[in-house]
Amino acid sequence: MALSLAIITYNEEENIVRLLDSLTDTVDEIIIVDSFSTDRTKEICTQKYPQVKFSEKKFNGYGEQKNHALTLCSHEWVLFLDADEVPDEGMKRSITEIVSSERTEFNVYKARFNNHLGVHLIRFGGWGNVCRERLFRKKYARYSDDKVHEFLITDQKAGLLEGKLNHYTYKSIHHHVSKINKYSDMMAEKMYERGKKINRFKIIVSPIFEFIKVFIFKRGFLDGFPGFYIAKTMSYYTFLKYIKLHEKIRLVEIEKEKNRIK
Repeated sequence: MALSLAIITYNEEENIVRLLDSLTDTVDEIIIVDSFSTDRTKEICTQKYPQVKFSEKKFNGYGEQKNHALTLCSHEWVLFLDADEVPDEGMKRSITEIVSSERTEFNVYKARFNNHLGVHLIRFGGWGNVCRERLFRKKYARYSDDKVHEFLITDQKAGLLEGKLNHYTYKSIHHHVSKINKYSDMMAEKMYERGKKINRFKIIVSPIFEFIKVFIFKRGFLDGFPGFYIAKTMSYYTFLKYIKLHEKIRLVEIEKEKNRIK
């Protein structure tokens, strides 16, 4: 059987070469759906890698973008990765064995992650022992339509790939904080669309609890200063998503009041 690699991208020139170089001898086609990158992502993908089928689509959310990429995959098996994820040799062998087998025990497989924060491998704080679905038969799965924190929808029991998936989370603190700002925007919008309410007490307390949960209960302190950094930024993300939701609710209420007075 043949294998499609699917990736959604936006300004991934610093990540995409590492991923594509690692998998050109493993996959049969590479589907890339790009959100109109402003860097060299398109140039790199289209000029260096003949297996790549590159297309562009306006980004309306991660779930929608990933499902669009799935429709472009022509093979039964799909390996869906982020541009900053790279399977090690053990995982590549495991993927090849599964896809080339006439019968497999599972139709969906999870990957175990090695999460890297800069040069540090993170083992605690909720970042260690992470498993997520990455390999599956296309007919058995699709992604939720969530704008952010999308997930794979399937009724299939998942197996576990051998090896590890190396996840290189950010290239600088500036890059990381920019991602936090982007994700908190999208998460606030998602919560608002679902009718979630928020009060000032939760805005104040939730970030504090998040720090304690990550750094103490999930033993982030065992990762040293990088563990402290993760706990602080997770706390900051929690604060941002709730304060942005609060702001959006207030702005809508003010606008409604203005319209009522008119």
